[in-house]
Amino acid sequence: MIFRQNRADEQTDVEPSAPVLYRCHTFGDLAGKDTSQAEFRSSMLTKKGKYGLKALVHLAQLEPGKTAFVSDIAQQNNISKKFLDAILLELRKGGMLRSKKGPGGGYALSKPASQIYVGQAVRILDGPLAPIRCASKTAFEPCDDCDHPEDCQIRHSMTEVRDAIASVLDNMTLEQMVAKRSSGLLDDGQTSSNSQTSSK
Repeated sequence: MIFRQNRADEQTDVEPSAPVLYRCHTFGDLAGKDTSQAEFRSSMLTKKGKYGLKALVHLAQLEPGKTAFVSDIAQQNNISKKFLDAILLELRKGGMLRSKKGPGGGYALSKPASQIYVGQAVRILDGPLAPIRCASKTAFEPCDDCDHPEDCQIRHSMTEVRDAIASVLDNMTLEQMVAKRSSGLLDDGQTSSNSQTSSK
């Protein structure tokens, strides 16, 4: 396998409708086959999903009744405003955000952070949680080279991966994610006391 990252999200002129995916291609794919929107990502979270979660965390920390402008969210989280505009629009259409125009306008959560689940946000922005389409519950499609998906060991293994991911993200609220910021966990995954190490 060859892993290739789509870097379009890092450009300031990215089109809002353009999907931002981390793609996994075989040599056959790279030899001329058009691989684009229909493919599943090979990494768990795209930049689009990551930036969307950062924006949600930002909004979850606002005082009740307050809103935030896209430009402020983008600046404070190092995100392209144009790219963030498209992300927030998707989250609003997905029912997670509300917006207000004019003076005092901006974006805010549509409901309390305790009622917003991370898994739902990821699905809105990145699609199904399954690492491959044949392991998805909501967007199942058999692989072109597999005649018996029900007997495929790879599919069964990736189904376990899907279930493990869903069990975490579908039970984690935005409120819980915000709380992790003050739990002593550093950006590099180590605890502030350096008393624990991880091999993950």
